Amino acid sequence: MASVVKKTLKNLLHSDEVENNPLTMTDEQILDQIYSTHVHNSDTKFDAASLFTLAHNTLARSTHIVDSVVQGTKVSLEHTDDKSLIPNFSSPLCTLKQISSELSCKPPSEETAHKTTLAILNKLSHYDWEAKAVLTLSAFALEFGEFWLLEQHLPTDPLAKSVAFLKRVPILTKPAAIQKHRQAITELNSLVKITVQVLEFILELDNLNERYDTKVVPALELAVEQIPVDVYWTIITIAAIVTQLDCLVTESEHKQELSHYGQKINIILSRLRKHITLARQQIDTAKYIQELKKLLQTPTEITVVLSFLIFPKGVPQLLYDGATKTTVDINVVLKKKNVYLFISTLDVTDEEITAVRTVYESIKTNEQYKIVWIPIVEGWNEQLHKKFEILKSKIPWYVVQNIENIAGFKFINEEWDFKKKATFVVFSPQGKVQHPNAFHLIKAYGIKAFPFTLEDEKRIQKERNWLVSVVGPIDRNIGTWIPGHVFEVPVVDQGKHIFYYGGHDKEWIQQFTKYATALSNDATIKEANISIELFYVNKEDKNLISRFWGGIESLFVTKIHKTTDVVTQEVQKLLSYKNETGWALLSKGPSVVLSGHGSTILKTVAEFEKWKDVAIKKGFEFAFTEYHTSVARVTHRCSHLEVPIVAGKLPETIKCPDCPSTMEIFISYKCCHNKTNANSKH
Repeated sequence: MASVVKKTLKNLLHSDEVENNPLTMTDEQILDQIYSTHVHNSDTKFDAASLFTLAHNTLARSTHIVDSVVQGTKVSLEHTDDKSLIPNFSSPLCTLKQISSELSCKPPSEETAHKTTLAILNKLSHYDWEAKAVLTLSAFALEFGEFWLLEQHLPTDPLAKSVAFLKRVPILTKPAAIQKHRQAITELNSLVKITVQVLEFILELDNLNERYDTKVVPALELAVEQIPVDVYWTIITIAAIVTQLDCLVTESEHKQELSHYGQKINIILSRLRKHITLARQQIDTAKYIQELKKLLQTPTEITVVLSFLIFPKGVPQLLYDGATKTTVDINVVLKKKNVYLFISTLDVTDEEITAVRTVYESIKTNEQYKIVWIPIVEGWNEQLHKKFEILKSKIPWYVVQNIENIAGFKFINEEWDFKKKATFVVFSPQGKVQHPNAFHLIKAYGIKAFPFTLEDEKRIQKERNWLVSVVGPIDRNIGTWIPGHVFEVPVVDQGKHIFYYGGHDKEWIQQFTKYATALSNDATIKEANISIELFYVNKEDKNLISRFWGGIESLFVTKIHKTTDVVTQEVQKLLSYKNETGWALLSKGPSVVLSGHGSTILKTVAEFEKWKDVAIKKGFEFAFTEYHTSVARVTHRCSHLEVPIVAGKLPETIKCPDCPSTMEIFISYKCCHNKTNANSKH
């Protein structure tokens, strides 16, 4: 029975040792233990920066003395840099002595070092995490500095000699001891230096965290979260150093193993250095963006704005002229010009390039307007460089050649909400943004919207004949159905009635085509001189589908932020039918009469006989609209609106085009392998 109890007790003791061994504990386990020692929201404040300065200076000179003693050279402190001392600083001496008492004369083991660290943290429970580390380092500096100060004055000062013997300084510093313990002393001294560096970085992080919001400097968030654990490892490393020093001066047979602490503290130092480097970069970027915003709000020369936006300091401000195949100076070719910035990734499509080319061909003889392409790419490689050169060779306008380091990369992504979709930013000669993204305006209306400012967008949106800009360029036959709009000929009449229709259900397409054809060929309709044409938006024709729905989407983006009007609702309603089984839109020449879902529109056309008389008496579009409204009133369906991610913020809420309700928002992810492969062939 006694042996069982003894074994159980031994297992419990072993379990306690494992639990308290920091080398086998995770960060989460360490946090669980050290958080119990910490009093949050404490008002205990003191001048940690000044205390660290004193500790840093003390340890910098002390470690320099150690290096000289180990190397057997004369000590020279003339070139040892001191941090600036803070006048009128009052040292927390009693607290330092209390910490020293916890550190000193402990047996060497990881478990003991862990318990010592927890004891110190308990004594310093009311201090901030950074202050706990500074106080512990300072307590160590007080003892370590005194030890090596006595070593320096021992040969010449009787008082120093007496105190040195009391502290057993000569035991470690005489030549034979130095020779015997050279490696241990060197390792200890190096670990002191690294620990000071770690604490210096921790304090810098704390300082940055007080000055900057983590939203502006996100690198601070993760680094600051890790500080309690970093402080723990700083203190336990100091505890291990003190124990090793005690072992050396007492000539103990046991030694404290420091290599594990050295490895851990070096990892922490490396991580902190990366966090601070990244934080400094993010701070520089934030300052740059703030300065750029200010520049954009202040009338100035366009070349000043573009140079600051595009080129980092010290980089030649040169552009590639696609028309002459030469390199030109931005300050020469763009001075006092209206500038269009065409911003895209290297996955820019032929269709997008064609849209910009249309603008270029219209303005190339006008010296007041210039286009500049800024390619945005993350992680350049040889393949992407080749792709860039191929694209560059196709473009007749200016191209930014500083492709790997666009100064305003983050600004373009965040402030102009660039989501890898082509953007067309319009600038005045004074460097003011006239339109943050006119690309949807260009795709929807072409050169008709020139010069593509916000004022031009407002002007063109007042026009009711929005359908022409989408369907006009798709098929030349449509031009004969809508006179005076596509080919700029005088308007003789308002044009024909046109059914544009499509969908994903072949059976629905066949049914609608049958009934709509019968309607258009009806003898009564022909006698009334009502001319009806059908235009099938065939889903098998990828080019047609892309151009049609791309145009509708562009119109939607240009209108959705504006006050909701009839045109906006019409565009939104049509876009909501994009992925339905069937849909149709009826126009009278360039004017939209209505658009409808497949279920209601097919029933309306199929039941033509019921409203034919009204069509003859009151007009075809009146009769069609009246009957379709009565059908839709008793047919319930949910509207679905899918909008691609675009360069520019979409509204948080969108009203349903069919009822007063606000539409629910869903997120979907779509991969078009064929499209991706096609784009990669540029």
